[in-house]
Amino acid sequence: MRRFLCLMTLVLFTFFSAPFSSANAAQQMSVFVNGSAVKFDVPPMVQDNRTLVPFRALAEALKVEVTWDGPNQTIRAKDAVTYIMLQIGNRNANHNDSTITLDVPPQIIDGRTLIPLRFFSEAFNCQVSWNATDNAIYILSDQRPFPWDLDVVGYYALGDLQTSSWTNLFGQPFPKHSAGNTDVVKDIALGWYSLDRDGSLLTQSRTGWQRPEDYEKVLAAADEYGLKTQMVVHMTDEDNSLTDLLANESAMDKAVEAIVGEATATYQSVNLDLEGLGLRDTGDQLATVQNRFTHFVSLLAKELKKNDLKLSLSLHAPNSAYKGYNYASLGKLADSIIIMAYDYGSKPEPNDLINKAVEAAKQVVPADKLYLGISIPNETSSSLLTKLGIAKQHRLKGIAIWRLGLVTPDMWQSLRENTTSS
Repeated sequence: MRRFLCLMTLVLFTFFSAPFSSANAAQQMSVFVNGSAVKFDVPPMVQDNRTLVPFRALAEALKVEVTWDGPNQTIRAKDAVTYIMLQIGNRNANHNDSTITLDVPPQIIDGRTLIPLRFFSEAFNCQVSWNATDNAIYILSDQRPFPWDLDVVGYYALGDLQTSSWTNLFGQPFPKHSAGNTDVVKDIALGWYSLDRDGSLLTQSRTGWQRPEDYEKVLAAADEYGLKTQMVVHMTDEDNSLTDLLANESAMDKAVEAIVGEATATYQSVNLDLEGLGLRDTGDQLATVQNRFTHFVSLLAKELKKNDLKLSLSLHAPNSAYKGYNYASLGKLADSIIIMAYDYGSKPEPNDLINKAVEAAKQVVPADKLYLGISIPNETSSSLLTKLGIAKQHRLKGIAIWRLGLVTPDMWQSLRENTTSS
């Protein structure tokens, strides 16, 4: 069904069927992949109402492996499930086991190899749209599920009758429950704990995080529907309490002991969400902040491992204002990292900054340890699809949504269709 809809969408795009021959307009055309502008060394051109673009820049933007066979003037491109081959001047192209007749063949113009944008994008199952007002083509990368599941972590926190995490997840008002949307979510990150500057574990905090009285019913329901549970420990540095905690060795030891004790009895993993470090620090002071946080994580990771518990870190994005997190060091200690790539200041969140955040994290942390954090209040159903495209494009382990209770039916459907292989 998704392949059919993608094809129908492409067929209906008026840009690809309406007359368009102005060279000046073509030179001003922009192409975006998952919200980020593609930089071409020569501008796109239009020939016989079809857009041609330099092949390598488009392939790199789509994270497609591409090779050029000079003697045979042949382009080969592939990803995990798709293979295509095009030849200069040849209208016949190979797409997996099929031969496709192109409206316009690949060609070399002014020393650059140009290919049909529509065919290349469609072959790799992208969604393509044309905005006449902006004179821009928007490409949303492969929306098929992976051959494996894209894991979904849902943050579960207290809401109200209108934004209940329970109802949103389990489909019925508390305490009734059904399968609801549990087929989409793999882990629920339970936002019930905090710390004070002395290392005491809190079930009620000044920031509003608290464990409900009936929390055991949430755990029981999660177990019934096969959901793994993460113990989220949340703390901010607004009053320097986090800084004070990390500067106090005995307080850190106390916090580690309390967290591990609680997690061992109740949860499958711990999600450490300590926010606000490094906002105004630079130089040696910033290094000190990073090292203290890394030290605390190392203490916690060591004790969790002894008890066969996993550790996840919810971290500010590398390109956020908060620089107190050394991704390279933390990636070696944690089992997974959630990149909180949001709160950049606009809604929906800017895709170019999200791409940059993921790219920076991937330079020092394996992609299969990374989750893209998505703030649901800052997104629409359409923009959520783009974020899923970014996670897939970078081959991340999964996504983490803030929060359950705010996910709309349309968003649930998009998640259901685009995160699982079943």
